[in-house]
Amino acid sequence: MATIEEILQVEPIETDIYRGLAFPTLMQRTFGGQVAGQALMSATRTVDAEYAVHSLHGYFVRPGKPEKPTLFLVDRIRDGRSFVTRRVTGIQNGVAIFTMSASFHVRTDHGIEHQDRMPPAPAPEELPDEANELPEDAKAIFREWKNFDIRLVPPSRLATSDYFAAQQRVWFRYRHRLPDDQVFHVGTLAYMSDMTLLGSSKVPHPDADLQAASLDHAMWFMRPFRADEWLLYDQTSPSAFGGRALTQGRIFDHAGRMVAAVTQEGLTRIDREAAADRRDGQAQ
Repeated sequence: MATIEEILQVEPIETDIYRGLAFPTLMQRTFGGQVAGQALMSATRTVDAEYAVHSLHGYFVRPGKPEKPTLFLVDRIRDGRSFVTRRVTGIQNGVAIFTMSASFHVRTDHGIEHQDRMPPAPAPEELPDEANELPEDAKAIFREWKNFDIRLVPPSRLATSDYFAAQQRVWFRYRHRLPDDQVFHVGTLAYMSDMTLLGSSKVPHPDADLQAASLDHAMWFMRPFRADEWLLYDQTSPSAFGGRALTQGRIFDHAGRMVAAVTQEGLTRIDREAAADRRDGQAQ
């Protein structure tokens, strides 16, 4: 598995055109977090350092081919005094696979301050490293993310609310020290934010056989953070219907500061072929 530094190191091709490299993978399509992270880094390359990204909104319009690099075309929509807007299109084989709008805000603004409290969760050190604890047939996805430490809070230790249909909490961090540049940590979190989030929609349906894929992805960045230190991903899925599920996440650092928020809609279509195979296997 490539390092996150290699993944996010987009290559300038021409003015406002960048290339994100492809890396060996077991996945059948390009991981959505990789495309989003590379798109965000491409947009950031066109913005002055006095501005920091505060939000992004992306759509996965076609599955990416993981063996192919992706070209990112950046449109400079607006350069204002306080805000800068960029639109990015990721292209493979001449067609768009991903589109993103990203907004950047001047770093020196000040205003009111408040935040939700971080929900209770056992310390990450108390939880097993998922890469080591899962059975062999379930470890493939974690081999893809071997540079990331991902620890799910087990249902028996999850403080839940009766008002939420589906809840899940995950501690995660990058395993190795990253550069101090906050831009790099934001790009890493954009990559990480696609991990496990859609899985929160399956919590009430553990036996469902699904065709799952990210459809769109939105993030808001509130406070500086380090992606190589523990972050708590508090995830909910408020609704699933018609083959799609809405998922939401709030990300807190270890000190309880809310550093980012995520909303994603994903495909959660019943995989009828897999369900039939399972029934046949149970009948034998």
